[in-house]
Amino acid sequence: MTFEDLNLGNPLMNALNDLGYTHPTPIQEQVYSTILSGRDVVGIAQTGTGKTFAYILPMLRHLKYSDQKHPRILILVPTRELVVQVMAEIEKLATYINVRIKGAYGGTNINTQKQNVYDGCDILVATPGRLLDLALSGVLRLKAIQKLVIDEVDEMLNLGFRTQLTNLLDILPEKRQNLLFSATMTADVELVIDDFFNTPAKFTIVPKGTPLENIEQRVYHVPNFFTKVDLLSHLLATDEEMTKVLIFAESKRLVDRLEEKIAEDFEKNIGVIHSNKSQNYRLRSIERFQKGEYKILIATDLIARGIDFDDVTHVINFDTPDFPENYLHRIGRTGRAEAKGIAITFVNQVEEEFQAAIETLMNYQIPLFEIPEEVEISEIFTPEEQPNLADKNYLPEVTRKGVKVEKHKKKAKNEKVNTGGSYREKIKAKYKKPKTRGQKPRGKKK
Repeated sequence: MTFEDLNLGNPLMNALNDLGYTHPTPIQEQVYSTILSGRDVVGIAQTGTGKTFAYILPMLRHLKYSDQKHPRILILVPTRELVVQVMAEIEKLATYINVRIKGAYGGTNINTQKQNVYDGCDILVATPGRLLDLALSGVLRLKAIQKLVIDEVDEMLNLGFRTQLTNLLDILPEKRQNLLFSATMTADVELVIDDFFNTPAKFTIVPKGTPLENIEQRVYHVPNFFTKVDLLSHLLATDEEMTKVLIFAESKRLVDRLEEKIAEDFEKNIGVIHSNKSQNYRLRSIERFQKGEYKILIATDLIARGIDFDDVTHVINFDTPDFPENYLHRIGRTGRAEAKGIAITFVNQVEEEFQAAIETLMNYQIPLFEIPEEVEISEIFTPEEQPNLADKNYLPEVTRKGVKVEKHKKKAKNEKVNTGGSYREKIKAKYKKPKTRGQKPRGKKK
């Protein structure tokens, strides 16, 4: 099937031709007619399969010109970066359509966004928290919303937007079309669907946990942080195919520490993204990485969902995600739009159980690669990797990441357990009189 078979109309077809797209992806093909019919839709598909276009195309096809101020289409996404990206995707398809698109997200001046929204729009893309702030201020009115899209709803719930999302769904008009798209389906997401959707049509393009076939996966068993740094530097310096590399780390501190360690060799080619960076800094880093000005982008899972980078050759997991689904989201940043990609994961001893959970989810054993001989194996552990011996409940074999610890055994005399209760009776039986001072034996008064 081609896009011409979908009867998109000349404006959308002209835009698609400009972009060089001729064939819809499976998710785009399957949901198009159902969304046009007005029925609620739930679409589950792997990351990188075109879910954003899947809901934008039928909505733009159905959208008629209007000069009213209040938005008719509302798109909710979990992060600021996704707001910017979804807006950009809509603008690509709306090149030949007269439509007003606005975005709203936290971390910027709310008064500026109030004025922006007050000026009027047809489609509003927003994060739940800022959207609720605008609605409660009275500047934004949601009474004209005809279609609601919830993109990556499971990530919204993980980020703590449950209350805001529920409140928003309660104040939206009852007569509306609901669309939900995600790469994974969780029990919490199913509750949202059961509570607020009206017998939706469900489309699952691939089984849960199936990785894209065009992503080659590799794993290295690496004992600690410093060895991981040495291995990463070696791969970046020697692998000529690593022209655009996205590196994920679990925390803001780890991202900053990693950037500091490799900055000397790759300083002008590195961008950093995490929630402590300003919004302008984050967007600028994404733009430079997208344009190829940065060879390396180091980030937390903040951008593991939905962000669409072109031509990422490698995704490197500096640590192994403890939630298997997060692994799929991370590696899905490469191998997009039928391109080939490589995903590399560094696994220490504690993280081996995370690797096992990932492989169980995918029903696939990731090939194990040997650490090159040129990489020095460090015996130094970071403070986070050291055991907390003051904690009586530290793990018997492994504590934190990669440190073996033998659990201290009690001496035999300290193995006794106080069962309590019978001390007084034992003393009385032994001495035939009370041991406690001040208590006299019972008997006749003299």
